[in-house]
Amino acid sequence: MISLELYKVFYLTAKLGSLSKAAKALYITQPSVTHAIKQLEQQLELPLFARTSKGVELTKEGAVLLPYIEQAYNFISLAEEKLKELKNIAGGEIKIGGSDSLCKHYLLPFLESFHADYPNVQINLVHGTTPEIVKELKDGKIDIGIVRMPLNDSQLIVRQGITLQDCFVTGVKYRELAEHTVSMERLLEHPIILFTRNSSSRNFITRLFRERGFDLHPDIELGSVDLLIQFAKIGFGISFVTREFVASELEEGTLFEVKLDLPIPSAQIGIITLKNMPLSQAASAFVRRLEIEGGA
Repeated sequence: MISLELYKVFYLTAKLGSLSKAAKALYITQPSVTHAIKQLEQQLELPLFARTSKGVELTKEGAVLLPYIEQAYNFISLAEEKLKELKNIAGGEIKIGGSDSLCKHYLLPFLESFHADYPNVQINLVHGTTPEIVKELKDGKIDIGIVRMPLNDSQLIVRQGITLQDCFVTGVKYRELAEHTVSMERLLEHPIILFTRNSSSRNFITRLFRERGFDLHPDIELGSVDLLIQFAKIGFGISFVTREFVASELEEGTLFEVKLDLPIPSAQIGIITLKNMPLSQAASAFVRRLEIEGGA
């Protein structure tokens, strides 16, 4: 089996694009880096780098190898971090992934209380859609993912979080729609504002309409819940959002809920971690807090 040290030299050289920079990062000489890469190329019987005027760049074979080595390198680094953190929760780091809206409206109170109890634990947030968060988890780049259900993946442990209710909302311009229940057909006569296509909430409402024979094509697509809220407020149309995330706006009367003549099923939040990958003490403590305080 090829030495992991050779792969480490390959990885850093590929990421930095320079033999000298890799040598500096590894605290070895540049000839040692060159020799290690030459050894790896000889053992693989393939060229991995080509020299350029600016340094080195990956060959086609090197580009194929890099993502596999990067994933392994991330997992090794993560394992080292976890072992350091196993001593106590006095320090360490938690990497959590979730959508912008879930981080802001769901996670924030838990992060605040956790930070108050463990101020020396560093918390890093990674934003993305559910598929992106699942990939980040599998690549070893985050410890915990917060996603919308359903999610079926044999590589993951899925814990149930809180239940949320989605709804359509509008501002003053289309306020008359909120005065009585409306049909899907009537709703589609007005401009619809939805989240981007790769989001789970977008897929959910599109599927719900399709099951009843309607194609839901938005007039505007936006990349954040805050924009969905603001665009509805100023009269661009009717936005599909999570009711709990606009509770204050509904109470203030700056937004109005548009109720369909059929119920919209509630949504479940999932707390996901990777199977066969033990959590650090800090990450385990945060998951327990979500389960206990979140009513999971």
